[in-house]
Amino acid sequence: MDTASFQFVLFGLAAALVSNFSRSRVWRSAVLMAASLAFLGLLAHEPLLLLPLAGFLLLGYISLVLLERGLSRWLVWSILAVLLAYIWLKKYAFLPEGIFLHSPYFTLGLSYVFFRVLHLQIEATEGGEKPRIGPGAYLLYTLNFTTLISGPIQRYDEFARDQFASEPIALGPRVVGLQLERIIRGFFKVNVLAMIFDMLRVDALAQLGYNLPLSLKLYAAFRLAVLYPLFLYCNFSGYIDIVIAVARLMRVQLPENFDRPFTASSFLDFWSRWHMTLSSWFKSYVYNPLLLVLMRRISSIALEPFLGVFCFFVTFFLVGIWHGRTSEFLVYGLLLGGGISINKLWQVLLTRSLGRKGYRALAANVIYVAFGRGLTFSWFAFSLFWLWADWSQIGKAFTALSALWWIAVWAAVWLSATTVLALWEWLRAALLSIRTAGGPVLTSRYARTVYASALGLAAFVMTILLNQPAPGIVYRAF
Repeated sequence: MDTASFQFVLFGLAAALVSNFSRSRVWRSAVLMAASLAFLGLLAHEPLLLLPLAGFLLLGYISLVLLERGLSRWLVWSILAVLLAYIWLKKYAFLPEGIFLHSPYFTLGLSYVFFRVLHLQIEATEGGEKPRIGPGAYLLYTLNFTTLISGPIQRYDEFARDQFASEPIALGPRVVGLQLERIIRGFFKVNVLAMIFDMLRVDALAQLGYNLPLSLKLYAAFRLAVLYPLFLYCNFSGYIDIVIAVARLMRVQLPENFDRPFTASSFLDFWSRWHMTLSSWFKSYVYNPLLLVLMRRISSIALEPFLGVFCFFVTFFLVGIWHGRTSEFLVYGLLLGGGISINKLWQVLLTRSLGRKGYRALAANVIYVAFGRGLTFSWFAFSLFWLWADWSQIGKAFTALSALWWIAVWAAVWLSATTVLALWEWLRAALLSIRTAGGPVLTSRYARTVYASALGLAAFVMTILLNQPAPGIVYRAF
């Protein structure tokens, strides 16, 4: 049920159908609450497994009530309490084993609940009159089944605007059709494309351990490097497509989480397109406050651009280590933080060297953009080794070839990504240029209907033929 399976899709559609029996916000909220609790029950199986999660939610709500009553001086302590509870429940490896709960309990979705609770705490101390958040609204927001497992991370004011509106957002036949199309597209991504990419990746990893000719090992290393980013995108964005569509059918507009990330020409641009709600959350609550504090303490205009470089490193280092509890994720954080801070430093130095106008001209150059796009993909692919593999797998992969051959592999990844992504952008622009009076043929209602029908049929046939369980959503583990 926690994957993009037929069961999950049917569950979501059933909840959406019942939700639309009445336009009343009380009815819609009751249906969302019932669906969310049922979803939790289906995942946990035993109510006792949910007790630590219930305790975490209670801690968050008590701190929220105190902050809403004007005790803003408790903000730091409230955040620390929630943060420590989260680290404890997630069993981070740097804590002593003896302090953990050793009986099994449910933590699926805890990371995204954590983000929402911290968001409520911080926003409660901001100025201006705000309505207090009751326990029902708090639970609806934190346990919303469409965002529980893997996001997207929605702000409370956006959620409340739609969920508690006396006149819910419109839901006509065209909107329903678009959401059903999006569900089919997401289902196809997860259950067909992601499954194929993952099978090929597992095969490539196995081949690296075999006694094969060098040419075959190089090809296996190349496939291992390029396949996981494609798998992760299809797996994660496909699930997000499904939940955004289900939420829209329940008259709630969730924020988008992806915007064609592999078209990004820099690592900075990439993180404005990949898991957008996560990077936006960290920008709001880590990057911006940290930069503001540093700018108040360091008044040098010459150093000001470099403060941004440092803040980007800290922010994306934290993004990296949020993904997991072990030392592999420390390296992942260093690679994310290092990649994005070096990218920012490159921009700062080029702007100083070429001037703003010269840098803008360079950044618009087609060749520069193409190579930047390929390098961005390559660095992300390299970083992801520390997301999907443990130290044993990483050691086996990187000792299968010499350092020089691995450098050659990553150079081939860069050049291949540069070429393939440039050709893809050219092909996409060419297809979208074929127009009628109503707009591009490729995005017409008839083309979309044929496209969605073909994807739906292919997904259904592949699912039946492969007879495999729906692949787990990678980000549910974080």
